Amino acid sequence: MDLTIRPRRLRGNDSIRRLCRETRMSPDSLIYPIFVDETLQGKRPIPSLEGQFHYGLDCVNEAVEECLSHGVGRCILFGLPAHKDAVGSSAWAEHGVVQEAIRTIKAAHPDFYVITDVCMCEYTDHGHCGQLCGHEVDNDATLELLAKTALSHAQAGADMVAPSDMMDGRVAAIRAVLDQHGFQNVPILSYSAKYASAFYGPFRAAAGSAPSFGDRKGYQMDPHNRKEAHKECALDVAEGADLLMVKPALPYLDVIRETADAFDLPLCAYQVSGEYAMIQAAAAAGLIDGHRVMCESAVSIFRAGANMLITYFAKELADAMKEGEIG
Repeated sequence: MDLTIRPRRLRGNDSIRRLCRETRMSPDSLIYPIFVDETLQGKRPIPSLEGQFHYGLDCVNEAVEECLSHGVGRCILFGLPAHKDAVGSSAWAEHGVVQEAIRTIKAAHPDFYVITDVCMCEYTDHGHCGQLCGHEVDNDATLELLAKTALSHAQAGADMVAPSDMMDGRVAAIRAVLDQHGFQNVPILSYSAKYASAFYGPFRAAAGSAPSFGDRKGYQMDPHNRKEAHKECALDVAEGADLLMVKPALPYLDVIRETADAFDLPLCAYQVSGEYAMIQAAAAAGLIDGHRVMCESAVSIFRAGANMLITYFAKELADAMKEGEIG
């Protein structure tokens, strides 16, 4: 048959397939979530997240060293405090769990890049992401608490802060406080398009952050909405965000693509706990090749336009990249 154009020529062997890849990935684009429990010594498995652990302050560097052994040099910290109250005051305590975790990590591994989640849900006794007025989260009152929390993280040595609360105006409030205290060079990674998703269940069990009443649909985004994500990102850009995020990842690949096309800032995606847990459960049941599905799902997120990925698979993905399976 006389065929001038044969696309299969570029698929003939692994060498040429890797040469012609359109989507490039590296371990430098991976961020690993670390859960630190103020009440814990040592570490314990997280039942809702197979293969993940809660770490005490005495062994948080074990998590860091394991990341480094796989070539992952970045984490995002989540804290489980010993004390919770109505306003989440442990979130900005000078010697709070995240603040002490930052100091512990930086003392042993000063070049390990530490991002901190800035939100109130793990610290409030009601589990919502801010201060309440009746049964509603008071947006404007919460801004001051978020700014205080971000500042305390920067003072402890955080490299980047990442507000995940979805309050209106939080990026501007945090940027102003950081700048006023000499932290002009601490970037803000904003959870810009964070949806009110059913995929967060395993995380809420792991972080003890499920709301005690109601839900978060009053501040997180409606999964039906696409254009609203553009509006949220544009507001964060105007307020001084340095990086944007779409969360979750796989169910929102269209939003990742459109955000990447519309904005020039680096774009992060978060492959959330439910995405991870489904792959793990299906693999354990023998329904899928878990390793290959892990790799393919990550490729799809980067192909959609993400520049970086927060994922519980960070270490395994870094190994797959080094082996040339992806990347």
